[in-house]
Order: sequence, then C-alpha cells, then structure tokens
Amino acid sequence: MLALEGITVRYGERFAVRDVSFEVGDGELVTLLGASGSGKTTTLETINRLVEPSAGRVTLGGRDVAALVPHELRRRIGYVFQDIGLFDHMTVAQNVGITQRLLGWPAAKIDARVDELLELVELDPREHGPRWPGQLSGGQRQRVGVARALAAHPEIVLFDEPFGALDPLTRDALQRSFAALRRALGVSGVFVTHSVIEALRLGDRVGVMREGELIAIGPRSELAASDEPTVRALLDLPRRALEELAR
Repeated sequence: MLALEGITVRYGERFAVRDVSFEVGDGELVTLLGASGSGKTTTLETINRLVEPSAGRVTLGGRDVAALVPHELRRRIGYVFQDIGLFDHMTVAQNVGITQRLLGWPAAKIDARVDELLELVELDPREHGPRWPGQLSGGQRQRVGVARALAAHPEIVLFDEPFGALDPLTRDALQRSFAALRRALGVSGVFVTHSVIEALRLGDRVGVMREGELIAIGPRSELAASDEPTVRALLDLPRRALEELAR
C-alpha cells in the first residue's frame, strides 16, 4: 500500500530524518514512537509531500508520490492533526463533507457518507451534524477530525499525535473507539505518537525513531525481545511506572 525507501530530510548540515525505510501493508497500521525531535512527524509529512525529502522516495500503491500533483495527492490521503484543524465557520457536517465536495460528489451521496461516518465515530448525525466546532468537547472535535480524514475513502490515513492533547480518560476512550473503527473499516495508515502504551495498543507494527533514524520496527512481540537500548528503555517505561506505584 505504502513504501518509504531511504527517506532523508536534511536542513543544511542537520539531518531531521536519515535513511528511513518501511512499508505499510493493506489494512495495516504502523505506529511511529520516539521522543520529541526524533523525526516522527517529519517522516509522516514526506508521505503527502508537506515535506519534500532530500533523498529517497515514497510510493503509494506502487506509484512515486513525487509524480503526483500535491493537492491531488492529499485528497487521496486522510490526515488527522493533533490540533484537529476543523473549520470554525463550518458545521460539523460541512467539515466532514469538505473533501467530497472538492471532489464533486453529489449532495445526496455526501450527506449519506457524513451520516455514516459520524455514526462510526459514535456521534449522532442529527444532534452533532448541525453544531459548530466550538460547541463540541475536545474529544468530540477529535472524533470529527477522524471522520473527516476517512470521508472520501482515502487510500491511506496519516495520524499526527491525534490524541496527544486530550485528558487521559478521553484519550483512553478514543483509543478504544479508534481500534474498533479501524478493524471495521480495514484502515491502512501511519500513526505518530510519543506514548508507549498508545503505540503498542494501536499498532500492528511499531517503529522506534531516535535522532532521525528508524532504529527498530516490528510487531510488539519482536520489539519486546529487542536488546537495543532505546527500544528496551521505552518498552520498560510502563513496567517501571507500575513498580514505582506499587512501592
């Protein structure tokens, strides 16, 4: 579905991303985990050409994304931001339906898709569709952001720490909802997070980044057996926290 091959992003003498390669299969979610500044978001942004790599290439469905017009590419890729990015002058229904309108879908088809997606993200279309973003809670706004990203049947969805600004209980609820939604729709995507629990909970495979490099990637069981010091330290964080609480 998606392949990154030797992606490097360089600003002068500084490497933001260095020689990153991985693939995402059909229906697979790869989570990228690492500290702030490790290159996770920059790697994500090379996929839809928000950032142009200095070297390497990204292919979507076997086609080099550099050969695609950026705005057309981005209509094929869903994107969920940490700050959500809803349009305040549009209702919830209008926000979810914006990409379909740009693609020229008939109004009836847009309305049906908006209702379907709001229900999938556990929002009542009749109650929440006419509301303005400012009338929603943080968790509700993020649900609308996920619905909007999925609205036009994207080939792949990119998630840039979408639940990072939410309180722990709301974040937990959204993780559960998102996991169920992804199973139902077979969503393929890349999910950036700095939360170890979130990465392990949601990802089919987890990639660990450090100083712009992808130092490990694999399923949870494979990473759990890793002797790489950064991987080991990250995966030990939840256990150490529980031990401290027990003491």
